[in-house]
Amino acid sequence: MAQDIRELFKNDAVSGESMPEKHQARFLEKLDKAMPVSKKKPFSWWQLAASIVVLLGLGFGAVKFFETPPIESDNSVATTPIVTTKSLGDISPGLKKVEDYYLASINLELSKIEYTPETKELFDGYLSQLNELDKEYKRLSVELTESGPSELTVNALIDNLKLRLNLLYRLRNQIKSLKNSNTNDVVQSI
Repeated sequence: MAQDIRELFKNDAVSGESMPEKHQARFLEKLDKAMPVSKKKPFSWWQLAASIVVLLGLGFGAVKFFETPPIESDNSVATTPIVTTKSLGDISPGLKKVEDYYLASINLELSKIEYTPETKELFDGYLSQLNELDKEYKRLSVELTESGPSELTVNALIDNLKLRLNLLYRLRNQIKSLKNSNTNDVVQSI
């Protein structure tokens, strides 16, 4: 049953025939019509510059948002030295990825939220909750530094990040529903 393919082509009567005139040109023309070659847009330095500006802005905003307030000092009272705290990234690279993912997601959600005078009260309430969670995260980081890594502390830090992200998701959804209800009220009044 198995045959050598070379033998089949030697005995084939069609292999000696030539293609019809201009067959290849017609084929290429039809191919170009069916699948046109798309031209790539030229690289724009403006796009690259705009992307860098946006990333720097988000980074600066995140640093300002999560920055600790300066310690007020009286001249009569000695200030306490600033202790560097450990983060999840100091424990393992895998935990650093988790921490970076949540912090990036939190910053992204914060940048997406539209702040308007109608949503000021709602936004301020959520920000106060986020600030409390941030204080708790710093306290847990100090605990991690002082007592070393433990499963409870690491899980508490991750849960804190999850809770902050979930709060921002809820805030975004409440702002959407508030905006939709305001839109529906305007439409009904017309």
